[in-house]
Amino acid sequence: MAILKLSLMSLLNRKATVVLTIIAIAVSVTLLLGVDKLRDQARTGFANTISGSDMIIGARSGSIQLLLYSVFRIGSATNNITWQSYLDLAADPRVKWSIPLSMGDSHHGFRVLGTTGQYFEHYRYGGKQKLAFAEGKAFDDVFDVVIGADVAKTLGYGIGAAVVVQHGIGAVGFVKHEDKPFRVSGILRRTGTPVDRTVHITLKGIEAMHIDWQTGAMATGRITSADAIRRMDLPTDTITAILVGLKSRTTAFSFQRHVNDYKKEPLLGVLPGLALQELWSLMSTVDKTLGAIAAFVVVSGLLGMTTMILAGLDGRRREMAILRSVGARPVHVFGLLVTEATILTLVGSLGGVALLYLGLFLARPLAAEMLGLNLIIGLPSPRDVGILGLVVGAGFFAGLFPAFKVYRQSLADGMMTRL
Repeated sequence: MAILKLSLMSLLNRKATVVLTIIAIAVSVTLLLGVDKLRDQARTGFANTISGSDMIIGARSGSIQLLLYSVFRIGSATNNITWQSYLDLAADPRVKWSIPLSMGDSHHGFRVLGTTGQYFEHYRYGGKQKLAFAEGKAFDDVFDVVIGADVAKTLGYGIGAAVVVQHGIGAVGFVKHEDKPFRVSGILRRTGTPVDRTVHITLKGIEAMHIDWQTGAMATGRITSADAIRRMDLPTDTITAILVGLKSRTTAFSFQRHVNDYKKEPLLGVLPGLALQELWSLMSTVDKTLGAIAAFVVVSGLLGMTTMILAGLDGRRREMAILRSVGARPVHVFGLLVTEATILTLVGSLGGVALLYLGLFLARPLAAEMLGLNLIIGLPSPRDVGILGLVVGAGFFAGLFPAFKVYRQSLADGMMTRL
């Protein structure tokens, strides 16, 4: 306890350099824990995006590409699926439910997804949570649209707001279906998934807005009225992908083989869990690189602490000599410097944790709005505690070198220091 008290008093006597050292260690620990936590949060967020769907079916391409455009609304499909193929697969005795998805248009940069009422009934996320409405209700008309929470917040839309869909997936569209606007009938509660940034319309709505259009432009002549369109039979020709729920998961691989060997057109069926693992395996190099960079930043902070202690040794030679002269043995002086290094690292690490949680609290709304990432602010995990233990242990060992150097200084060497 005497060495601990003496170490604290010695550190307080050198406030400026001590504070700067603690800040350097805190920032490095924040980066190390932040990279690790964001990686876990991103992995959890990706895994929670879709839950309860046993298979995703699309045109034959790659499993990751199919996962990205059908679930995460990233990229586009290489080809579509015929509606007849969807009906055949949906009628398979192994299938419990199926959700058709049709994509390709957008609204102010938000992806437009054509689907049916099955989407709101069977789509699950984050531990099989069901989609719920914050306002309004699901489709009740060809020109009804259901928007995600981010769409409503960003564009300031409420129930009854007009929505004009545009061709393509860019933020700015030059070809818009202004002749056939949709109306917001419902706003979904926030899910922390790409659903929040999606504009949902009916499959018939997709067909309806393309009436009077030819080769990407409006045909000349009379515009078909909305009431006339409502009376029409609007068959769906193609869709982009299918989400499937099976009656028994034991049939997943046999049904996947059936899809992949489908004779009428080339299709691909992927299991969401396996596709997610494949996606993360591709990102593992970037993941490890970020972790290595964060670790090197911590090492840099500890080296800075060691440099500070070494640089101050010459100025503290009289202090060490006086301690020796009043009875302190070399081992006590050794313990003094090691204790100082450990205290600096421990306080810096705790400061890094505080800085991390402050950053998470401030970044949470921005991450949810821009990235769809729901940052969870909870207690430090056992992994976090383990990382902090390693950092403090590294700080202890970093203090051994300057401590050993002082240990070797003789009492006479210290007393010869000029006043």
